[in-house]
Amino acid sequence: MTLLDDLRAAVGADQVLSGGDLSAWEVDWRRRYCGRALAVVRPGNTAEVAAVVRACVQHGASLVPQGGNTGLVGGSVPDDSGTQVLLSLSRLATIRAIDTDNLTITVDAGCVLQQVQQAAENHGLLYPLSLAAEGSASIGGTLATNAGGTQVLRYGTARELCLGLEVVTASGEVWNGLTGLRKDNTGYDLRDLFIGSEGTLGVITGATLKLYPQPAAVGTAMAAVPTLEAAVQLLGLARKRLAAGMTGFEVMNGQSLGLVRAHFPHWPQPLPPGPWTVLIEHSDFDSAEHAQTVFESLLETALSSGCIGDAVVAASLEQRAAMWRLREGIPMAQAEEGLNIKHDIALPVSRIAAFVHEAGARLSAVWPGIRIVNFGHLGDGNLHYNVQAPLGVSASEFLATQEAAVNAVVYDAVRTHGGSISAEHGIGALKRDLLAQTQSPVARQLMHAIKAALDPRGTMNPGRVL
Repeated sequence: MTLLDDLRAAVGADQVLSGGDLSAWEVDWRRRYCGRALAVVRPGNTAEVAAVVRACVQHGASLVPQGGNTGLVGGSVPDDSGTQVLLSLSRLATIRAIDTDNLTITVDAGCVLQQVQQAAENHGLLYPLSLAAEGSASIGGTLATNAGGTQVLRYGTARELCLGLEVVTASGEVWNGLTGLRKDNTGYDLRDLFIGSEGTLGVITGATLKLYPQPAAVGTAMAAVPTLEAAVQLLGLARKRLAAGMTGFEVMNGQSLGLVRAHFPHWPQPLPPGPWTVLIEHSDFDSAEHAQTVFESLLETALSSGCIGDAVVAASLEQRAAMWRLREGIPMAQAEEGLNIKHDIALPVSRIAAFVHEAGARLSAVWPGIRIVNFGHLGDGNLHYNVQAPLGVSASEFLATQEAAVNAVVYDAVRTHGGSISAEHGIGALKRDLLAQTQSPVARQLMHAIKAALDPRGTMNPGRVL
């Protein structure tokens, strides 16, 4: 029997797609990577996933797991060989159980993030992972990439929100590690090996996730700050006043909100154009009145100290949504403006301002008129430091001819200031070679040893990460 015959036997002929238009699975979110799969296989449960993996092992074929295909580093689409099997987990979409006493939810890996958020909310609880792509991103994908999002400051990354996993190994066995335990000190933490591994060690098919009580009230405000140093000062003040209640602290430079203003002029912006804007969110478990009092006190102190020039507090859910739409609309505005060079970087908060000054000066010296679209999660040190071609210069040509040189400047400054080349998007294919150049030899040896031990045949997502 051929591999396609075995795949059809494993999941049913209707769930093995070969030939025709498979672009929905073969082209990545940014439309930067376009591959060609031997087949797209859509198993309906964990046992079928295991059967697909065993078939690929038997026939010597490699396999690319895919969730919602919202990744940004080319890690979930096939190469152009036409020999890889694309494993879509979209049919694994069951909420398996909610334990309200234990504050956990157990779900299939193909569940969409928004689906899990809603299931928690239906029980008066909160699953706090929040992304711009939450209507498409799958739970398995968020765990495979250790996604971050807008509430890492309070709740942590996907890794911190996961208690247990179910995984199909590279040999086609099933490891059931679905536990709701918050303390389990029994040897190596296998869960953490698979979280963030980007499908290179096994296929995540299920997860047990942490839930939290819904806050009594949420306060949201936008504030104009004159400098990035002032934004860091405001962050320190907010940490003291809001403590663990601060769930979001986003920063946006004038260029980023300027693009939103240009491409979505009907979206209201509550503050006039300025060099920097901060979006702060505070969750209060006491009362709405307490939340308002604490928030207003913070902003009054910030105004009197001079670290903000103006501020607007959302007075309704609609105004809160409008503020977040501005922040989350920046990538869409960039896409409308044209191709750009993206950097998802992490830095110590204390070094962010110095990095931005240094990198900006070096880039402008080489490419006069270059536009830096700088925004991100200042509270946890994660910047989306994107570079747009100067006005009048072809965006596609600039990307094709200058990306490597721009990256060299940015990543050199990142290293100088003790940062990381990937904060929340992962490595995938985009940063694989860069990781090899920047990672310590010992770290590389350990990662290759883990890969060789868990996937000796190189079945799982080859050419990604390593």
